[in-house]
Amino acid sequence: MNGAVGANSPVNFTRFRTTAEDRIRILRKYKRIAMVGLSANPIRPSHFAALYMIAEGYDIIPVNPREKEILGRSCYPSLREVPAPVEIVDIFREPEAVPAIVEDAIAIGAKVVWMQFGVIHEEAAQRARAAGLEVVMDACVKIEHARFKGGLNILGFNTGVISAKR
Repeated sequence: MNGAVGANSPVNFTRFRTTAEDRIRILRKYKRIAMVGLSANPIRPSHFAALYMIAEGYDIIPVNPREKEILGRSCYPSLREVPAPVEIVDIFREPEAVPAIVEDAIAIGAKVVWMQFGVIHEEAAQRARAAGLEVVMDACVKIEHARFKGGLNILGFNTGVISAKR
């Protein structure tokens, strides 16, 4: 499973498996990411991922009906209300919410549907692919970006320490 999403991901055994090359190409090509389910709570993974991706030069668009603003950016209640084009729809929601989000992603002309860790919905992924979108499931944009950039350790920070010593 070289280059696959986490070695234990069930996605690796489906037709929706992506390679490391697929994911890095997507992250190099597209820079406008709507994060659906982005939390204003700074201890939530979505918040940390958004901060990281902003620091790396990505245009992050918060989508959360419970918030007006996150990280100093206007927050939209749904993808269909985002006034600018979206390239990647990054889903931080439960799998049951994915089909409706995919329909919105198709409607707004997104290029990629990216489902975060634990978010797997094969029927919605098939619908997205049939509409011409790329699909990544059960993977984190922040972790994938950091992994390709060489800045990943257990906490997600580059410690600058590399050693093979015991």
